Amino acid sequence: MSRPVSDAHAATWRARQVPVPAQVVDGVWAIPVPLHGSALRSITVFLIATGDGPVLVDAGYDHPSCWASFQQSVAAVGQRVDAITAVLLTHNHPDHVGFADRVRAASGARVIMGGADDFATMHRQRSTFLQQVRTALDLTGAPPDVVAAMYADAVAVAAHPESLRLDVPLTGETEFRFGDVTLRALPAPGHTYGHTVYVDTRGLVFTGDTMMAEGPTQLAIVSRPDDDPAADLFRTLARIRDLGAAIACPAHQFPYRDVAARAEALTAFHRDEVETVRGLAHDGSTAWDLARRMTWKKPWDALGRGTRRFALVHTLALLRHATATRRD
Repeated sequence: MSRPVSDAHAATWRARQVPVPAQVVDGVWAIPVPLHGSALRSITVFLIATGDGPVLVDAGYDHPSCWASFQQSVAAVGQRVDAITAVLLTHNHPDHVGFADRVRAASGARVIMGGADDFATMHRQRSTFLQQVRTALDLTGAPPDVVAAMYADAVAVAAHPESLRLDVPLTGETEFRFGDVTLRALPAPGHTYGHTVYVDTRGLVFTGDTMMAEGPTQLAIVSRPDDDPAADLFRTLARIRDLGAAIACPAHQFPYRDVAARAEALTAFHRDEVETVRGLAHDGSTAWDLARRMTWKKPWDALGRGTRRFALVHTLALLRHATATRRD
C-alpha cells in the first residue's frame, strides 16, 4: 500500500469525504474540488507557486460549484486565481479540463495538454468521445440490447462540448521554466492516448489518472485497429518508475511516497489481468465473454451498469493486448 504524504488527507478520502486543501511540499498545494453529480466525489488539482505566478495542474468540471470551490481554496492557501500563469492538463476527460477556460479568462494563463488529447486533433483522428465509446462497445461482442443501454448511460453522463482550445498542444517531452521552477511534460499514454504527466524537478510527479495511490488504472478506449493501451500503460509505468521521483501527486485519492514501488506494483497487477484474460480466452472469445468471468470488486451481476461498462471496455483493452502479444 502506498505511503500517504498526509495521513489526514488519506484518512478523509478513505472515509468517502472530500479532503481540505493541503500543502504537499513548500510551494505546492493539493486542492480537492468536489465534483457535482459524480460518484468520484472530488478531483485534486495542484497549485504550484513559481516566480512567474502560480501554475495549475488540471481543472475540475465546468460547473459553478466546482469553480466556486476552487476559487475559495486558492484564496485559502494565499494565492490568486487571476495570477495563474499556466494550466497544465494531464488529459482531456471532463473532470480534468472543465474550468481551464475560466482560469484563462481570469488570468490570461496558457492552457497546455498533450496534442493527441487536443479535442480538435482527437476528433480528426478518433472522433468524439461518445463515438469512441460506441465503437468500443460494439467491439466487445456484447448483445445489442446491452450495448444500447450502456451507450445510453454514457450519453447521459458525458455531456461535454469538447471545444477547449489549447495554447500549447504538446508533441513530445517538453521542459517549461516558470521563474525558479522547472516542470517537464512527459507523454504518458495508457489512460488516454495523449495523457501527460508533469515532473517537478524538485522530486514530484503529477500523475493525473495514470497512477493512483490505490487501485487499478482504467485503460483507454479501444476504437482503432492499432490501439493497445495496455502496452502504452506498461511503457508509461516503467518511465515513471525510473524518474527517481519522491512523491506522486495523482488527480484522485491522495499524494503518496514510494513512487517506484507503486509503479512496479501497478504493472504487476495489470500484467496479471492480461494473463487472466489470456488463460480464459480461446479462439473467438469476446470481451463480453471474458468480462463476466473476471474478478471485480463485486460479482459481475452486482455491479452497477456504469461500472460494468467500464469493466467491459477495460477487458476489451486487455484482450487486445493479450491477443497482440500472443501473436508476437
